Amino acid sequence: MKHRLVFALLFVSATASAAPATLEPLLNSIAERLAIADQVALSKWDSHKAVEDRPREQDVIASVRAQAPSYALAPATAEQFFAAQIEANKLVQYTHLSDWHFKGKAPDTPRPDLVGKIRPVLDQLQKRLLQQLADFGPERTSPQCPQWVATAVHQPLYDPLTQIAMTRATAELCTYTP
Repeated sequence: MKHRLVFALLFVSATASAAPATLEPLLNSIAERLAIADQVALSKWDSHKAVEDRPREQDVIASVRAQAPSYALAPATAEQFFAAQIEANKLVQYTHLSDWHFKGKAPDTPRPDLVGKIRPVLDQLQKRLLQQLADFGPERTSPQCPQWVATAVHQPLYDPLTQIAMTRATAELCTYTP
């Protein structure tokens, strides 16, 4: 998956307003987290470990619930958001592993250590995502939020897998209900 941190100005339509400035950094960090799924998948390919890692997922959820109040977020909000990030990440991993099984091999690329290198990066990214989620928080209830997110996720700079994973990662970002 190619990870790109460039978003065009996000306009939803000629009559709607532009997406708030707080959306772009949040989406960029989500895309960055998804790009790391490639490395996680390679690690799991090499170790023959399952994609599903319930103890690690529970640790992440417990961590974000505990940290949420320091970012002025409800623990349930942080949990829901990170559960979506985990599911999107697993979607990427499952897809890569399936592709590699079909081809009979994984790419011949460097393999960073999952515990020593990849997870610390994910842990740092978690803090940034919590802050960015908090920054975007007031916009989550906007009637335009679903359109802003959909417009951003459907940018042509994404390959199909990234677009699907971004769609999953942002599926519950907006909380507007008419």
